[in-house]
Amino acid sequence: MGEGLLAPTISSSDSAAGISAVTLETIAAEVGTPTYVYNAAAVRGQYGSLISSLQAVPHRIHYSMKANSSHAILSLLRELGAGVDIVSGGELFRALRAGFRGRDIVFSGVGKTRTELREALTAGILMVNVEGEGELYLLNEIAGELGLVAPIALRVNPEVTVDTPHPYTRTGERGLKFGIAYDEAIPVGRLALSLPNIRLRGLDMHIGSQVSSLEPYRAGTERLLQLYEKLRLEGANDIAYLDIGGGLAVTYDDEKATDVEAFAAAIHGVIQNVPLTLILEPGRFLVGNAGLLLTRVLYRKRSGGREYIITDAGMNDLLRPSHYNAYHHIESVRPTGVRGVFDVVGPVCESGDFFALGRSMDAAEPDDLLTIRSAGAYGFCMSSTYNSRPRAAEVIVDGDRWAVATEREEYADLTGHELTELAWRDV
Repeated sequence: MGEGLLAPTISSSDSAAGISAVTLETIAAEVGTPTYVYNAAAVRGQYGSLISSLQAVPHRIHYSMKANSSHAILSLLRELGAGVDIVSGGELFRALRAGFRGRDIVFSGVGKTRTELREALTAGILMVNVEGEGELYLLNEIAGELGLVAPIALRVNPEVTVDTPHPYTRTGERGLKFGIAYDEAIPVGRLALSLPNIRLRGLDMHIGSQVSSLEPYRAGTERLLQLYEKLRLEGANDIAYLDIGGGLAVTYDDEKATDVEAFAAAIHGVIQNVPLTLILEPGRFLVGNAGLLLTRVLYRKRSGGREYIITDAGMNDLLRPSHYNAYHHIESVRPTGVRGVFDVVGPVCESGDFFALGRSMDAAEPDDLLTIRSAGAYGFCMSSTYNSRPRAAEVIVDGDRWAVATEREEYADLTGHELTELAWRDV
């Protein structure tokens, strides 16, 4: 009990380091900076390791789109055989556009709107992960209007304690906004069974992100199975899926990588005699270390005894260091061997606009290229146009070829939906 989920691994930068300096320099010259660059081979490698480890378990992999919803990444994972886990109508639109079918999709999220639920049912998705009674009643109503029966899973908060790098990434503890409280799950299950337009197909949990221990997964899965047995006594005979979410940890600094074999063995030990299909929803695990943010040094500056490297990427491009106090390895594309201690900051008008503070690194000079590593998850998808800065480009590298996946925004894109002539209405 409590054994680690992590095993020794190479540096977090190695997946992205499969992209040569020449390729990165070519991309910077042709596409400009800042640009997100993804390594397709790294995504395939992570997906393959997960599939291989789960061979003994009936399972479905549903990529958690919120980590990175780029069309190029979605298309790659669809080709590998993944489904997707979505949390909004916009992600449903992106998934369908990328070629996923309705049955490839599960819909999570604590605040689904009427419109989103209608769109999901119309698309014929595999399941809606329901978060409470209110959503259950609304879904029953919408399904009735459409003449459909809504397939659902109950998202249950297993109320297990998890240790993650930041409290914002914990979702399975008691009192959080996510899921149905564990002691309320049976009454909500009875309600689901009583509604004419609802079909209870699964039980679901998500305990957090960057979870680095087996114990919370084991304990949460066991608690879901206890509910499963109780609900069967209530007449829940259509439950076919056990969704244990995602959250498998990846490396950013000198941590250890997820030991997927140990993870799979532990889960198999819990569910091996249960006639259910496991659903796993990895996001960051598949794409986090496969991406980097390529940026160019604008200036070197000394102020108040501190040495600054100022880049053309800012917190609007990569929010994680400012928002989560997250570590990202930073290195020069062409290291000189001369090192120093620097604050790596961007051009955004905020003191929180930084990528590293007091970092020992290569003494990069103006016009040098830097890579901010492990930026494949929660990078571009969390970016914004704050300070009216157009969003970065995205590029995918696959072996000896590369392609632009998302064109860099232009100034005109910033105002594309703004009206210069207002159509006033009377109050």
